[in-house]
Amino acid sequence: MLINEIFQSIQGESTYAGLPCVFVRFGGCNLACSWCDTPYAQTTFGARDLAVDEVMAEVKKYRCGLVEITGGEPLMQEEAEELAAALLDAGCRVLIETNGSISLEGIDRRAIKVVDVKCPSSGFAGAFLVENIGFITKDDEVKFVIADMADYEFAKRFIEEYLRDATQKVLFAPVSPGLPPKTLAEWILKDGLSVRLQLQMHKYVWGNERGR
Repeated sequence: MLINEIFQSIQGESTYAGLPCVFVRFGGCNLACSWCDTPYAQTTFGARDLAVDEVMAEVKKYRCGLVEITGGEPLMQEEAEELAAALLDAGCRVLIETNGSISLEGIDRRAIKVVDVKCPSSGFAGAFLVENIGFITKDDEVKFVIADMADYEFAKRFIEEYLRDATQKVLFAPVSPGLPPKTLAEWILKDGLSVRLQLQMHKYVWGNERGR
């Protein structure tokens, strides 16, 4: 599989924010979102071709029980599912961050899927596969990155029309830099939404330093 980087940091997103986490970043993405904060992972340029056991060996060096498989878009590579299963069998808690444009069928149900539904400002609002709703469990998380009111209204409609009760773990993240977190918080409170405001904690600690 083509791996861009493997590193340990503080998990900055999801309901696992604040916990030590090892990140396995796959190279290559089928989308190119306007606000992407890891554009270097959109291609496989500079990525290492590693086998599952080689990735496992690097992850084990950190002695950390939480691992996130991310990208780019990791599900573009079929080995991502094999890696997730191997990490789970080794006793790790595994998060898989995906953009929802590739089928979630076949992913080990023990893994936690963090599905990033693209809003209009990303340029890929139609990328999400609606059939993936059927593969989202109550333990999985759904994230919306929001740049403006149009994105916010899109996310609200998506929850009402599609997500419903598939999971209660819904994350609203302001584009950074862009939408002030205070503004998004005020919209959420005004509408009484049962969603979690997500700020990228790692950026408050290390800024945009790569590998953090």
